[in-house]
Amino acid sequence: MIRTITMTFAAATLLAGVSTPALAQASTEGAFVQREDRPNCTMDQLKAASAAYVEGQGRGSLSALPLHDRAEYLENMQTIDPAAGLWNTSLPIAHSMSFHDPVRCKTFSEVIVTEGGHPYVIGTRLYLHDGKVIRVDSLVTDADDWLFNANAYLRYSSVEDWGPLFKYQLTPLPEMIHGANAYLDGFSDKFVETPWGTPCARLEGGAYTDREGDPHASCEVGMPDGVLYINNRDYLIDPEMGVINVFCRFGNSEEGMPDSHTFRLIDGKIRAVHTLSVNTTGRPSPPISDEGAILR
Repeated sequence: MIRTITMTFAAATLLAGVSTPALAQASTEGAFVQREDRPNCTMDQLKAASAAYVEGQGRGSLSALPLHDRAEYLENMQTIDPAAGLWNTSLPIAHSMSFHDPVRCKTFSEVIVTEGGHPYVIGTRLYLHDGKVIRVDSLVTDADDWLFNANAYLRYSSVEDWGPLFKYQLTPLPEMIHGANAYLDGFSDKFVETPWGTPCARLEGGAYTDREGDPHASCEVGMPDGVLYINNRDYLIDPEMGVINVFCRFGNSEEGMPDSHTFRLIDGKIRAVHTLSVNTTGRPSPPISDEGAILR
């Protein structure tokens, strides 16, 4: 279990000197609809949009989404032409789950593809305002990415419980942000106290920390030596599910590895973590077995 987090840290330390595009911005002033700092939406709009996205990814079309005519499209934190996105490819979806933030008007959908000749695990965000999707933002991971194994990701993700919580299990929203930040800050400050819960399991690209189903499993396996900053954090909080998703760069603020961390908190404690990391190092990742073990 310690080895899994150590490998995560090792991935980021490889980023030095590797150039990747910065978090994309419009290349021409006014090319995209303006990002709203206080967007308007309803939970029903968000849920309808995420369902349309997942269904559309299966068909290879975003046509069912209420897209703004000047929406922004990103893939792996690069601005792209909408016709170039993987969302135009019909994919046989094996499993998906979606989360919704009615304050920030964002959705996050995790989509797993194991059949069809090209496995993927995709994390896509939709940003809404006044009933329109103003931004489509996908992280697409496949065979070249960090600790990738879609079969293992499907095996464990599909049996975990990420459903609605009872009211008494919910965590206040500021505490959810604090918990996610504490986890990410632990890579740069070893004195940060992270609110770990038990049992807790971490699924990283395909590597899984609780393959035996231990009821006492913990994610508190220690942080590796060194100082690593997790930058450009962008939050999504689903109040019904106790989930916070963070899009960020793992390492350098402009050239770091595009990354998604999704945390499940129950009673204020982290109980599950999913991570997707787009490998921009140009160096191979350690292989992962279908059982979620790192292979040497």
